[in-house]
Amino acid sequence: MERNMYHYATVSKALEELAQKGFTTDFNLEEERITGNPDGFEIVHIYRYEGESDPGDEATVYGIRSNKGEMGVFVAGDLSMDDKNATKVLHDLSIKGREQQQN
Repeated sequence: MERNMYHYATVSKALEELAQKGFTTDFNLEEERITGNPDGFEIVHIYRYEGESDPGDEATVYGIRSNKGEMGVFVAGDLSMDDKNATKVLHDLSIKGREQQQN
């Protein structure tokens, strides 16, 4: 699995770039699809925004592709503070992808 990670000044810039690449579905509105079938998705891009003065400003924007070819985004706040199930699933997918790349 090839995955690209970028650092951007704003979440809006990351979303804009992903939209230009065809990632148009807002998975924040459909997070039950991710939590109900995590193996049906892969993370293709990860964009991180790191707040300069407040760690609570951190956010991660995931560019996600379904196994049916649908592409979209999911925006997660600071992972240590976010208790959304989809955020945890995506974090686990991210770790799983790193392990597969190393093998």
